[in-house]
Amino acid sequence: MAPSPDKKLRLALISGGRSGEHEISLRSADSVRRALDPAKYEILEYLIDKRGKWRPGPILPEPGANAGIDVAFPILHGTFGEDGAMQGLLELAELPYVGAGVLASAAAMDKAMTKRLCAQAGLPVVGFRVLDSGAGDPDLPFGFPMFVKPLNLGSSVGISKANNRQQLQKALELAWRYDRKVIVERGVTGREFECGVLGGDPPSASTPCEIVPSQEFYTYEDKYLLDKARIDLPANLTAQQTEEMQGLAVACFESVGCEGMARVDFLMDGETGEFFVNEVNTIPGFTSISMYPKMWEYSGIPYAKLLDRLIELALARAASRRRIQYSR
Repeated sequence: MAPSPDKKLRLALISGGRSGEHEISLRSADSVRRALDPAKYEILEYLIDKRGKWRPGPILPEPGANAGIDVAFPILHGTFGEDGAMQGLLELAELPYVGAGVLASAAAMDKAMTKRLCAQAGLPVVGFRVLDSGAGDPDLPFGFPMFVKPLNLGSSVGISKANNRQQLQKALELAWRYDRKVIVERGVTGREFECGVLGGDPPSASTPCEIVPSQEFYTYEDKYLLDKARIDLPANLTAQQTEEMQGLAVACFESVGCEGMARVDFLMDGETGEFFVNEVNTIPGFTSISMYPKMWEYSGIPYAKLLDRLIELALARAASRRRIQYSR
């Protein structure tokens, strides 16, 4: 239950984690910490190191065992944080938490599952194939170029573009370092976009932005190290194209079953102008250069107000769930 209005909300900020995106999580959490209003929130910091050890100690998976926490904000990217595992722990603990639930988190983390759910809802996705580790020389239903990605990871970790068989094999070996399965996608030559979605009834979409990478595609280095990619906000789109992308973003959000927040990434075919839903991120980056908060700020919701809204949504969902009867 939320505290009375004259008391600060005790917020557990959970960061780090056992994933290739550990450092990005720390940077996101630092930005969130700085933006939260100290008059409204008492921040309780939980750091999970790369071995999975909690500092100062773990959140316990038992109702009532974490009496000092009013709401949790998992700002964990990737495996064990964004894939439903952390959300399951918070559900067991009966703690309100920011972001998508267990099912949507797991589905969105699995790039192939996201595409299948979107395709089932009639949304456009590019052709793809999922390969198990050690699949050998794959027979794929589309030609080069191709993109090879770990099935369950973000921030462009382990992603490669392959223009021939030799590059494809190297790309597969790299991706299998990060996951047992990889997804190979038909390459789309064109433009890359992002659009933020904020939960509510109904969910709403932000003004989209366009990513203009300095490399062949938007790599991890381009996102976080080189500082050479160009971000166009707002994206250079017609009003009709912007409206179409926003509609697709909300439809993707709903198809996957997201709650709270998500960033939906798009590709546009340079020849046909067709949009494709590429990925959905249920815990988008919140660093100083991350586009999810920047898109919402451009759309009229400043960073601190965005955090307030996400926390309000978490508390409202928890309140509605308390009305559910789980046993007879």
